[in-house]
Amino acid sequence: MPNQSESHAGFVGCTVNVRHPRPSGRKSPQRSGSLIACLTAGALMVIAGSACADLWGYLDEQGAAHFATERLDERYQLFYKGETNLDAAARANAAAPPAGEDFSRSRMYQYVTGHPNVAKFAPLIERNAKLNRLDPALVKAVIAVESAFEPAAVSPKGALGLMQITADTAARYGVVADKVRSVQQKLLDPAINLSVGTRYLHDLLALFTNDLGLALAAFNAGEQAVWRYKRSIPPFPETQEYVKLVRQFYALYRPLPAAPSAPARLMIPRGHRMPE
Repeated sequence: MPNQSESHAGFVGCTVNVRHPRPSGRKSPQRSGSLIACLTAGALMVIAGSACADLWGYLDEQGAAHFATERLDERYQLFYKGETNLDAAARANAAAPPAGEDFSRSRMYQYVTGHPNVAKFAPLIERNAKLNRLDPALVKAVIAVESAFEPAAVSPKGALGLMQITADTAARYGVVADKVRSVQQKLLDPAINLSVGTRYLHDLLALFTNDLGLALAAFNAGEQAVWRYKRSIPPFPETQEYVKLVRQFYALYRPLPAAPSAPARLMIPRGHRMPE
């Protein structure tokens, strides 16, 4: 079980443009090359009921991706629309999607689902997710927000790799330096990084009784911050945006549920009598 430490993760894939004191121990975000997604957001959207925020984004001239949960300016294009209760009901009734909303053809959708590293690390993600009883789509969502699938991502505060793990968190899971590699070098190894990150995420879900929002908030801001605010998502705009973005990427990476099949009809030949 994880200790109640401060933030472990670097969140290097996101720059949240808000003015608010950072939680103690929080790592400053950083862009690490063209593969790092700069997940920006202005004023946070207030989501009512079970409605989800949308995902907007664009690729800049250097090939870096920028994401947000609302349209910040004319460069941002909608590439994933969050599902609401009404959307779920329509899908359950096999309703056709509205015209012009085939987001799978958009450039941004292709970027976040078809980037070579998504497929490259899929076997490692599947293996570690299975070992820790996690949904692989959730692990992919955390990686997308933390590092945009860049295994060499390093934050200014020293969080490293795909899931942005610090040396302190790594030590809690038995990762120590040896004669060949330092802890930092080990955390840049995708296999070690995913092993630590998925175990930590599993333990956070257990710690917060499978409350995904609280577990993600702790992954971002630290367990202590969640306890400090009486087992609720801390009121840090960065953390709230982080939870929202991971949830959206989780919804994006999850396979769509199969449409309900029509109920079977028993056809009785004319003149045939059912047994008494």
